[in-house]
Amino acid sequence: QVQLGESGGGLVQIGGSLRLSCTVSGLIYRNSAMGWFRQAPEKGREFVALMGRNGIPIAYADSVKGRFTLSRDGAKNTVYLQMTSLKPEDTAVYYCAAYQSGIYYSISSYNNWGQGTQVTVSS
Repeated sequence: QVQLGESGGGLVQIGGSLRLSCTVSGLIYRNSAMGWFRQAPEKGREFVALMGRNGIPIAYADSVKGRFTLSRDGAKNTVYLQMTSLKPEDTAVYYCAAYQSGIYYSISSYNNWGQGTQVTVSS
């Protein structure tokens, strides 16, 4: 079973950058595509980005395309979401999760959700 845990959130100014990390255990037993979602206050959980099993990004939400970038470390132990040109609307709790099957932007297509990490973009 894949287990995930997010880190790297914090407070950043508008236009700034932040890199989120998702540590992965059990990957040898479950090599899954990895998705990022976010949930702003009083909003539903929203798709952000999906990296394929081969380490090549599959999709980015239109709202983050060109600003957010997916990557992995050499050991394939951690996946990253590099966020640049941050906007107030990026403020949310960010989650990573393992893709299982189904529509890629639907939360029901994922399991093994991490605990989330808070990102706050100040003005």
